[in-house]
Amino acid sequence: MKIRIIAKEGFIPRYHSEAASGADLLACIAEPLILAPGERVLVPTGVSLEIPPGFEGQIRPRSGLAINYGVTTLNSPGTIDADYRGEIKVILINLGQEPFTIRPKDRIAQLVIAPVLKVDFELAEALNQTERATGGFGSTGV
Repeated sequence: MKIRIIAKEGFIPRYHSEAASGADLLACIAEPLILAPGERVLVPTGVSLEIPPGFEGQIRPRSGLAINYGVTTLNSPGTIDADYRGEIKVILINLGQEPFTIRPKDRIAQLVIAPVLKVDFELAEALNQTERATGGFGSTGV
């Protein structure tokens, strides 16, 4: 897949193990950024992608940041459409109790490239019945 480095601090996403499904995205910032508890911020990565038609990029949280600091991504998974060519940016939020420092080149999120299926929507007067029917949140058990 084609990638463009659009900032001098930008780095190509990297898989950190042979079987990893997500490639790490790095913070493309010039100086440390302190994220207060409850605060959210849009962090640039310094890269843009040419995702092939029929695929999307998904921005996902890093589990280590979530469990160790309470820092995660909002709008998760974030979607990067195949026709988007702008800089990839990550919405981070600090759900922890302490301020969190994002440093230049910190791994802040994961990028997963996944296939996308498109459907044709057909207006219908009724839908097939199921056992669950219209049961919503929690209707199938805890």
